[in-house]
Amino acid sequence: MPTGARRRTPGLRRSELATLAGISVEYLTRLEQGRDRNPSAQVLGALADALNLSLTDRVLLRRLTKEADGGDPLICAAAPSLSRTARPTVRAVLDRLEPAPAVVVNWIGDVLAHTAGYERLVGPVGLLDDERPNLLRYLFTDARARDAYRDWDRVADDLVARLRHGVPLRDPYLAELADELTVTAGADFADRFADLALTPRRTGSQHLEHPEAGSLRLLHETLSLPDEGQTVVVHLPADEATAAALDRLDGRRPGALRAVGETR
Repeated sequence: MPTGARRRTPGLRRSELATLAGISVEYLTRLEQGRDRNPSAQVLGALADALNLSLTDRVLLRRLTKEADGGDPLICAAAPSLSRTARPTVRAVLDRLEPAPAVVVNWIGDVLAHTAGYERLVGPVGLLDDERPNLLRYLFTDARARDAYRDWDRVADDLVARLRHGVPLRDPYLAELADELTVTAGADFADRFADLALTPRRTGSQHLEHPEAGSLRLLHETLSLPDEGQTVVVHLPADEATAAALDRLDGRRPGALRAVGETR
């Protein structure tokens, strides 16, 4: 902000906060005075960005706003059932995929089931730490994600594109997650979610920095289970070095799991 007269108190003036958040001073005043109890997620995210709020403070801001509006952020009333488990036959497919890193997710990115190889791959970077892990929540709100994914921007683009185009926009679970991340992650998520040009890819690549195995270059294939609203994502080594590193993580002889495109 431009420098000006000496301030009697620290912090932003109301007009400065409104400018940084891209809203009018009049609207900000109504929020402060409680005359508007239903600000959009975009407004909350912009205010959180302008105030440099921590993740904890952003979550609290969102919860207080929901409570003031009389809503419960954990309930999506009259919504179609969101799958929270993988069918036994899908789990059997995962068993057959061992030791390859493979995971089953629902349409908003909740992790429903995974192979032991997947846990060895992403467990050390914290992706599975939450009681109900979610790929997008981890990527956008866990600081470890930016250290783990060298190509964080591309991974973020792919995940949001899959979320944006794979689910009807009126789906309440999608709306709830989008509102949450708009507040807790701010512009990093909101700008991507608003970008209709982002399109999902069934195949892609990731560069993961693993604390035990080092630098890993991975390809992935996405297999749809349309009746369940779920997908199976299988990660594959993109080069010999990654194949050998995954073998060591799995306790196998290096070279047992060949890189994609390599011949014996």
